[in-house]
Amino acid sequence: MYRTAASRLRSLESPAASIGLYIDCGSIYEVPLTSGATHLLERMAFKSTRNRSHLRIVREVEAIGGNVAASGSREQMGYTFDALKTYIPEMVELLIDSVRNPVFLDWEVNEEIRKVKAELAELSNNPQGLLLEAIHSAGYAGALANPLLAPESALDRLDGSLLEDFVAENYTAPRMVLAVSGVEHGELLSIAEPLLSDLPNVAFPSEPESRYVGGDLRQHADTGNTHVALAFELPGGWLKERDAVILTVIQMLMGGGGSFSAGGPGKGMHSRLYLRVLNEYQQIQSFSAFNSIFNKTGLFGIYASTSSDFVAKAVDVAATELIALATPGQVTAVQLNRAKESTKSAVLMNLESRMIVSEDIGRQILTFGERKPVEHFLKDVESITLEDVTNLARRILSSPLTMASYGDVINVPSYESVSSRFHGK
Repeated sequence: MYRTAASRLRSLESPAASIGLYIDCGSIYEVPLTSGATHLLERMAFKSTRNRSHLRIVREVEAIGGNVAASGSREQMGYTFDALKTYIPEMVELLIDSVRNPVFLDWEVNEEIRKVKAELAELSNNPQGLLLEAIHSAGYAGALANPLLAPESALDRLDGSLLEDFVAENYTAPRMVLAVSGVEHGELLSIAEPLLSDLPNVAFPSEPESRYVGGDLRQHADTGNTHVALAFELPGGWLKERDAVILTVIQMLMGGGGSFSAGGPGKGMHSRLYLRVLNEYQQIQSFSAFNSIFNKTGLFGIYASTSSDFVAKAVDVAATELIALATPGQVTAVQLNRAKESTKSAVLMNLESRMIVSEDIGRQILTFGERKPVEHFLKDVESITLEDVTNLARRILSSPLTMASYGDVINVPSYESVSSRFHGK
């Protein structure tokens, strides 16, 4: 059975509403034949259906002043529609039609494949995104190693019939959540039930297996700079919720960014990586902590961008900063409290957005089977201690190292030499 959920955040005072259809389906469910399907499905969202042409969809969305969007990730797909709540029946019907009844016309599929190929050709302009892909590819064996960005070789194989089969297999009732912000649940149910009641109610498949193994991936490119990332595993992912919350605070504690802050003076300047790294080493253009948290596992690490002749030092500094996290006394109570308050502020400010509220509802129900109130999360954040930070950092750093580098990689230290910083000789 599909699931529905609604939030009346800020009561019914707001004239707008946001709805989203979220599906437990992403690149982890791809097999070699369907590699790249998630990326292409994101691009094919709101194209022609059995009931509407793409042009008609565009005109209907424009007529009510709405916004539609789609996003694909490793574990979930999301389709959203934001507009005035007086149009909720039209919004729900169009959204469900777009997700349930795509026809994948050959010319539309081929046009999007051409666009994805052009997008891939420009990836050198986004080395951080490339490294995040490389970290997953090197760090995991199994489903989480599947590329989220469609490989060029896969694009020559993908077509409408493969996408149709992938959707038919994965877009089933137990794996769907229809979430809405700004509308009563009863109203949503009365509109959605006739449109979703005939969804195939097949058994929920087990999530494809992934195993964190660590590794090293280096890609040479004529970029002039060297980009490198070090990462480790967060065992348990969101299903070990407290650890995931502690890591979220650690991410805020570490912070970082570019040597030039577009946010104006003072933005993020109290984070450890700003104070201890970016302020100290002018040779480093970018230095920041990152995380990717999944249902049963996660990644945490540091990304750095610098010149080739300084990359060995940058990697050494990254290792030092990660080890400091796991060393008692290195993080102060003032730093931790600032990170906790910043985390709470970020969450509460995000939840001012209707689209983020509906997304939060949908993704939490897919992950936990329920939506936990924000107070639950804030209470978890407030309870975090310095010992929690040290203990979790120690556990994370005990996992195998994953390294990825891109650009002028000749001076990047060997995997063994960096790994020995964390795991001894």
